[in-house]
Amino acid sequence: MAAALKRAYLSVYNWAVFFGWAQVLYYAVTALLGAGHEGVYAAVERPLQLAQTAAVLEILHGLVGLVRSPVSATLPQIGSRLFVTWGILWSFPEVRTHILIIRYSFFGTKELFGSAPSWLLWLRYSSFLVMYPTGISSEVGLIYIALQFIKASEKYCLRMPNKWNFSFDYLYASILALVIYVPGSPHMYTYMLGQRKKALSKLKTM
Repeated sequence: MAAALKRAYLSVYNWAVFFGWAQVLYYAVTALLGAGHEGVYAAVERPLQLAQTAAVLEILHGLVGLVRSPVSATLPQIGSRLFVTWGILWSFPEVRTHILIIRYSFFGTKELFGSAPSWLLWLRYSSFLVMYPTGISSEVGLIYIALQFIKASEKYCLRMPNKWNFSFDYLYASILALVIYVPGSPHMYTYMLGQRKKALSKLKTM
């Protein structure tokens, strides 16, 4: 009973997020063809925020043992995307004009039917070869562009003196996030290469 409920929940979750990202893709392409790249963010903002924020549940799934993905791998991926979604794009509109579907369709199919077709398995563990470098470069670029606006606005900064006797500079925090990308990106890419090798080796034996 518990196993069936787990599969049902994960199936619903993954398909819901899949359709969320499919909506983002549809709106993005429609806006790109109509208004050009400057109109893309406005068209996808709400579904993008919902779909990306829903990914927080993936961290919880790992913590409670619903999935086998280690939190050490999930947390930096989700954390960086949430930072860009809310901490950069939502917080600093000036960067919006500079502007993951396969994953969720794979897991949704796997949980619903007990397995996924081999072509979807291959796509799930191969598309990152291009998507990871593209996505990471985009995230780093957006954060870098936002630095000047973060510095000028001083948004989310806490200056001394204050009743907490504590200061916080969002500019330095954003720069630190950029620095973390240096060791973090190769680590995550290497991890995914290992996952790909493991998954595709099973495919060959099927």
